[in-house]
Amino acid sequence: MRFRAAVAAALILVGGTTGCSGGGPAVESGCEAYAGYLGHSGTSVSMFATIRGLGIQQAKQSWERFEDCTGITIRFEGNDEFEAELRRRVQQGGAPDLAIIPQPGLLADLARTGAVKPAPAAVRENVAKWFSPDWSRYGTVDNVLYGAPYTANVKSYVWYSPRMFSQRGYKVPTTWAEMISLSDRIAADGIKPWCVGIESGVATGWPVTDWLEDVMLREFGADVYDQWVAHKIPFDDPRVATALERVGRILRNPAYIYGSVRSVVSTSFDEAGLPILAGKCALHRQASIYADLWPKSATVAPDGDIFAFALPPIDPAKGRQILVAGEFVGAFTDRPEVQAVAAYLSTPEWANERAKIGGAVSANKGFDPANTQTSVEKLSADLLTDQSVTIRFDGSDLMPAAVGAGTFWTGMTEWIKGADTATTLHRIEDSWPQ
Repeated sequence: MRFRAAVAAALILVGGTTGCSGGGPAVESGCEAYAGYLGHSGTSVSMFATIRGLGIQQAKQSWERFEDCTGITIRFEGNDEFEAELRRRVQQGGAPDLAIIPQPGLLADLARTGAVKPAPAAVRENVAKWFSPDWSRYGTVDNVLYGAPYTANVKSYVWYSPRMFSQRGYKVPTTWAEMISLSDRIAADGIKPWCVGIESGVATGWPVTDWLEDVMLREFGADVYDQWVAHKIPFDDPRVATALERVGRILRNPAYIYGSVRSVVSTSFDEAGLPILAGKCALHRQASIYADLWPKSATVAPDGDIFAFALPPIDPAKGRQILVAGEFVGAFTDRPEVQAVAAYLSTPEWANERAKIGGAVSANKGFDPANTQTSVEKLSADLLTDQSVTIRFDGSDLMPAAVGAGTFWTGMTEWIKGADTATTLHRIEDSWPQ
């Protein structure tokens, strides 16, 4: 692997905590890449995440060789109620050693209570070397790095059927105006242009927050987007209302929505796009994670049953913009073996090993897109590494949890049901923690 020399150099940084220098433990043949992590055989590290099912198996496989070579056992657990359960464990003194946290806002909340430990030197060095300043910023709280980026995903995708497009002469739009014109043409052909579903249990409404964030980024640019997310401009700023009204011209348009606008609230987000395969609708905006939700019988490929294109820009002169999400590794203990695991997960070597298994990509600068396993992963990796694309993190994940995972979700749900735009935004603004 062409990154091995760089990774090996990065691992030397861990030497002070892993005791691998001088007369340290001998390195077994085939374990040279893990030399910087030796000295902790027989220890274990607990890890907690939202990941379930196949994701747990893939994660365990990605660090299997690390465990074999170092003798550190990683005890991995996933939970559907991750945020509530993590807070409960922290409050009761049973926090995991490491948590893979998908919301920087939650990471910030826990860091400010002192529950999360500042990242050790090896992690700080790796993050500074292998991640952009933006990705480093997402894991930083009050100028201190607490979380190293883990995996990443692209949120700004529109799923469609290449077969349908080919048969009907539709073309993938390159601008927002083209996308609306295409929607009108599809509707005129007797097909509902958009499949939409926002039901997600206690998280119902979050797909609409993604729509609003995407439009804020495209309509007003990264600087205004950052100000809005950080509450440097109010949540009910007139520009936010303008963006939400643009979203409404799609999501609250009866001519566009499969089923009905009201049915959007009760349609599960993970099933919402499936009618595309039956030709009942044509477009579905959802993140790269949706690639795993299509039936195994469907071919996901540029010329297959289903594929995705990046949500196009509103103003082409401003270039392309992509909304992303990701996870961050936060440590609740600082034992040497915990620091060693955290350091390894912040290297290009782990990112590339994880990619080879499938189901994940990384924003790590040392990530090689050639290691991706599917066409969607390759598309995501290309976007994440394209320096001409403006990338911003999911806004609701960056906001205080009371808003980003609370009133923003519920507010967008009520808005879909017909609540007034101004009233909805005022209520969310009033809920922002003082």
